[in-house]
Amino acid sequence: MRLLDGKVALITGGSSGIGKSIALTYAKAGAKVVVASRKQENLDKVVEEIKELGGESLAIATDVKIPEQIDNMVKQTVNNFGRLDIMINNAGRGIPTEPLEISIKEWNHVLKLNLTSVFLGCIAAGRVMIEQKQGKIINIASTAGVVGSPGMLHYSVAKAGVIMLTKNLAASWAEHNINVNCIAPGFTLTERVIQWGILPSDKREDGTLLPRLLRPPIPQNIADLALFLATSASDQITGELLIIRSHFEWDR
Repeated sequence: MRLLDGKVALITGGSSGIGKSIALTYAKAGAKVVVASRKQENLDKVVEEIKELGGESLAIATDVKIPEQIDNMVKQTVNNFGRLDIMINNAGRGIPTEPLEISIKEWNHVLKLNLTSVFLGCIAAGRVMIEQKQGKIINIASTAGVVGSPGMLHYSVAKAGVIMLTKNLAASWAEHNINVNCIAPGFTLTERVIQWGILPSDKREDGTLLPRLLRPPIPQNIADLALFLATSASDQITGELLIIRSHFEWDR
């Protein structure tokens, strides 16, 4: 189903994990996909996968902590494809640190990577979308920003900020037909999280697979929701936080 035919999507953190899954899902839905992250060689691999699917794609090496690079990323997208319909602010990463051990340097780094970059991405995309009189912005937060994550105080604060940024921009830009929504995944079976070795087993003691809703989400689950939020089916949804997690996290 080519639900995004003719649309142009830009995805930060698009070389792996959730971002890559969104990029491939959008390409299959007919979108022209721009992927951005720091390492060009990783992006080029995603572009090749998209081209093998018959899609159009562009890779732009970008450090989202640098405002000029974010502006350049959006400018190149518009120069190449003529517009920007969907902006996915996905880039980010947590650093496990006990609160008393967080230096001001680390605090600033984590907030710049996980919150300030999302603000800058929204503003750069918003300028284009206001001129177009429409657009969809989807910010990727985390359940850490909803219920907290004691071992990652600065990350939790940053992701909570992403949620409130989403709600404020949704109210500010509604008159321009710009939808701004937020997805908050919990622990998701990305390559990095699997490497941490902290996820519970997806099988019972007898070896049978746990029911779907008792297992942690996979990147495709987040990509499917991001696809819905990018289509006309979600045209009347804005300023919302949508959480994807499994039972093992927190029942609070």
